[in-house]
Amino acid sequence: MQLSVVIPFLNEAESLPELVQWIERVMMENNFSFEIILVDDGSKDGSWKYVQQICSEKQNIKAIKFRRNYGKSAALNEGFRQAQGEVIITMDADLQDSPDEIPSLYKMITSDGYDIVSGWKKKRHDPFSKTIPSKLFNRVTRSMSGIHIHDFNCGLKAYKKEVVKSIELMGEMHRYIPVIAKWAGFTNITEKEVTHYERKYGKTKFGLERFINGFLDLLTISFVSRFGKKPMHLFGSLGMLSFLFGLVVSAYLTFAKFYWQEYKMTERPLFYLALVAMIIGVQLFVAGFQAELISRSSHERNLYSVEKKLNLQ
Repeated sequence: MQLSVVIPFLNEAESLPELVQWIERVMMENNFSFEIILVDDGSKDGSWKYVQQICSEKQNIKAIKFRRNYGKSAALNEGFRQAQGEVIITMDADLQDSPDEIPSLYKMITSDGYDIVSGWKKKRHDPFSKTIPSKLFNRVTRSMSGIHIHDFNCGLKAYKKEVVKSIELMGEMHRYIPVIAKWAGFTNITEKEVTHYERKYGKTKFGLERFINGFLDLLTISFVSRFGKKPMHLFGSLGMLSFLFGLVVSAYLTFAKFYWQEYKMTERPLFYLALVAMIIGVQLFVAGFQAELISRSSHERNLYSVEKKLNLQ
């Protein structure tokens, strides 16, 4: 199979029929062998009724339903697990992403050899309350990750099958898939300018809080990717610096007490600073050892529940 199109959605009953027809038309025009995987992230508006109907009519449309809303990362992760195509396309269900981009994205993966092609909504049809924070967010992410793409948040992306089968999404890490993939060894990442349409139905599911959460997630993924398998390297280094600082200050105070007959050690603020630094250093060492034990014995997984799967073997 050439293509798998993974579409997470939440309360998109109005847009789903049009989107599915649009994708099918593009696939037929280009003679692609394909599957569409619809992941219902706890919709309450009747979206699942349409999905059940379309899945009963067409075997190449598959669907997964979560018992409640677990977030886009969980939806994409489950869709990636089920995808069988050599190239996996992701897109949002709100009709702001264009399926007409699929052939060129597919070519960039198969012919040009890229691991990931990320869409770039250069001309966006969103209010300033979304575009300005998004530009700031993308600039910080580029700087911290070293991946020079303009739009990490774009839902329209293409991946080699090996990429999505080699990573796991947790929490709200969907916006950082290129970052996760890079640290997994898939470094051939590029972007393509794509068409962005105005929202036709409903309203956006994301508010300004997603940018705050986004920065926190970036810090988390930076820490986990660099120190998740070797936490002692971080905590041990910080603990050593803190302990040595306290030790040097204590040695200085001891020297001053016996050779210069200055104030009593306990009367100097530096004494308490040195004491606290040594205590913190020991605590950081202990935290590092505990983190090492946890990292070697635990297996983190997305904790979400799947209620129904249609056309999935």
